[in-house]
Amino acid sequence: MTNEFLKQRLHINRRYFLGKLSLGLGTVALGSLLMPDLFRNVADDTFDLPLGLPHFAPKAKRIIYLFQNGAPSQLESFDYKPKLKEMYGQDLPESIRQGQRLTGMTSKQSQFPLVGSNFEFKQYGKSGAWISEIFPNIAKIADDICIIKTMHTEAINHDPALTFLQTGAQQGNRPSMGAWLSYGLGSENKNLPNFCVLLSRGRGNGQGVYSKLWTNGFLDSNHQGVQFSASEDPVLYLNNPDGITREGRRKMLDHLAALNENSYQEFGDPEIYTKIQQYEMAYRMQTAVPELTDTSKESESIIKMYGADCLVPGTYAANCLLARKLSESGVRFVQLYHQGWDQHGNLTKEMALQAEDVDRASAALVMDLKQRGLLDETLVIWGGEFGRTNYGQGNISPENYGRDHHPRCYSIWMAGGGIKPGIVYGETDELGYNIIENPVHIHDFHATVLNLMGLDHEKLTYKHLGRRYRLTDVAGNVVKDIIA
Repeated sequence: MTNEFLKQRLHINRRYFLGKLSLGLGTVALGSLLMPDLFRNVADDTFDLPLGLPHFAPKAKRIIYLFQNGAPSQLESFDYKPKLKEMYGQDLPESIRQGQRLTGMTSKQSQFPLVGSNFEFKQYGKSGAWISEIFPNIAKIADDICIIKTMHTEAINHDPALTFLQTGAQQGNRPSMGAWLSYGLGSENKNLPNFCVLLSRGRGNGQGVYSKLWTNGFLDSNHQGVQFSASEDPVLYLNNPDGITREGRRKMLDHLAALNENSYQEFGDPEIYTKIQQYEMAYRMQTAVPELTDTSKESESIIKMYGADCLVPGTYAANCLLARKLSESGVRFVQLYHQGWDQHGNLTKEMALQAEDVDRASAALVMDLKQRGLLDETLVIWGGEFGRTNYGQGNISPENYGRDHHPRCYSIWMAGGGIKPGIVYGETDELGYNIIENPVHIHDFHATVLNLMGLDHEKLTYKHLGRRYRLTDVAGNVVKDIIA
């Protein structure tokens, strides 16, 4: 077969071939400009791992998760049940409870007296969402949020419920949501971590939080959440000690990288490269973090919006403001943990104080993102690990009662990032005990969050101990009805 025959058969000549080749090279060049990480050497110790790509066009780029640790009562917040007041003191019918497993705190009770909320509810927004009087600022953004009233879980105690919601499994050593997103999507800002954690404490009865909730699990350790503190050093041990200059630190890191490179050549452990990347990240954060945590440049209108507490490091308001700044700077996942929602007694007083701590700043965050044009690409989530029982715990009175843990239904809200605004999704029975319409399991919640970020929860996997793991385990369905 001659070259002349091929030319005639394929209609290809040298000029045609080179012209088409130039188009391909141009596409590669454009891709490298749009995504500088696309063709980068994984072993380049001055950068992070290559930027991940979504499975399809994402609706959100970043997440701010306002986690209310301890489980706020849905019956005092977003699930209005006037029937409970009518039936005050009556025993919960067994036909409703259906032999549900109880915690050790109420399992010895002979009766389960129904208790209605002491707080008044009103309807807000185009959807007519019922919102408690203790959340007046969240009520003002009713048309921006989607309230889900039918979240449910299997876990009935705090530790497994927290772990399940954060990692998709009740046992430990599984990657957290933020770690999965870091692994799946990579970084938008090489000077900051993909996943940041902020802690605050309210005035109610608190439950502890622990590092396994933001762990990388079996993923590379560079996907672990980086905790910020309320001290003078927001990230501990980040600043150079006395006598060490930035230039000296740079030389030390260069020598350390060379030693680690030798170790990698000898042992081939990929975690060695992860350590190099972590050292480099810390070096770059020395410049980025002080600027982020400086609130002196915030306008008076912003301070007024979040409240004066936003100038006090470590408060919920300060963490909400910092979360906005981190997200605005490209941090993929910001997780706030606000402790104090475990009201087994004295609920009316404690929950009012807790709501006062978070209501203004939570609404301010949504409004702030919206006015900056960032809400459409930032998913905001607010909620706890499970709900609260419709019956009282221990000795009760209309003024003083508590509620036990309730996994069968509870309420959260979401805003921005591709979520339909101004809707209420799902419904519980008239006593607020069981779901009667549109249940949302923890795995469904995770699948939906990943979907909004452009990730197929069934394809985001990691092989470990001979099997492929994912955030949603072997379950989960995307809740399409709440996606815009």
